[in-house]
Amino acid sequence: MARPADTQDHELAIELCTSADRDEQARLYAACFKKPLPSGGLRWRYDASPAGESVSLVAREPGGLAISGYACSPRTALAGGDERSLALVGETGDVMTHPDWRKRGFFSRLDRAAMDEARRRGWALAFGLPNRRSAHIFVELGWEQVGAVRPYLFVLRADQAAKEARGKEGRWKRWTTGFEAKRCASAWRALAARGTKLRAEPLGRFDERATALSKLVEPRFGFMVRRSAAWLNWRFLDTPSGLHRAVGLLDGEELAAYVVVQIPRAGERAGFLVDLLARDDDALSAAFSAGLTTLEHHGASTVEATALEGSWWARQLLEAGFAPRGDAHLLSVILHPLDRGHALVAAARDTARWYFTDGDRDDETVG
Repeated sequence: MARPADTQDHELAIELCTSADRDEQARLYAACFKKPLPSGGLRWRYDASPAGESVSLVAREPGGLAISGYACSPRTALAGGDERSLALVGETGDVMTHPDWRKRGFFSRLDRAAMDEARRRGWALAFGLPNRRSAHIFVELGWEQVGAVRPYLFVLRADQAAKEARGKEGRWKRWTTGFEAKRCASAWRALAARGTKLRAEPLGRFDERATALSKLVEPRFGFMVRRSAAWLNWRFLDTPSGLHRAVGLLDGEELAAYVVVQIPRAGERAGFLVDLLARDDDALSAAFSAGLTTLEHHGASTVEATALEGSWWARQLLEAGFAPRGDAHLLSVILHPLDRGHALVAAARDTARWYFTDGDRDDETVG
């Protein structure tokens, strides 16, 4: 795709996309990212969420070709479990410009148009986890940097895959993988010793017991996306990849906890603990153990998870035996208030009080 040298920003047309545009957006996505996403993946992400259709836009050059794109997808969130604060919020994703058209300043118009449309739809705020190349651009456009996320690692097997994963942190980490595996095994035994009265069962679908569990947990956190049965089924069990597995921890017929993992891709050994919700500490331990068991069964050598710095989830990962990765792996968390008087805006500024796991991220899969 050749880039005309004289094309100006004002000559670009910014258009709001619908489901009919997903094939074109998928072609642009493939030109912008190493990992392609079929149009079916975009339809799942933009059109099928129970929270509603995403705000997705493209910028077109005078010849009509899409050269840049921007998406913001809705989530249903609330502050401190207060139903009066329940509202839609947006999460940015798929911010992309064709390589032939980069560094031309198109992004600012797309960002402004997306936020205007999200505000028109009544969303309270937007947030995102931009990559290192684009984080400063969001801040320059008025977004607030409110926190950071850090990845964590748990070693299931001291094999070559685990050594390579730890080796990204340096030679010492690689050489001590065997010791780390033993430390993680000890932490896992401690997890398994708690919550033994609960029964672990694979979940083919989530039902309203999951919604009830979410409502039970929500008052403990300042900002949380509601884990309704409909959202959980869409987010994990109806995904195009089919890589997620859900396990329920049952107390009789009550759902005391659930855990969702992402099993390794073909030819890979990395698994991910992507979401977990529990009524109490014993159920939390049982869910951690069930997730590790599931990933070990599917051949994972390591388990990865991500947490906001200073958050409850970060503390639970540490207590479960996960080790934090270095600062080089940190990503920013950014916030754009749309309704500045809304309770969710004040709550979202304190990321230490968020309930946020990898399941809250925009991408269908992790890694």
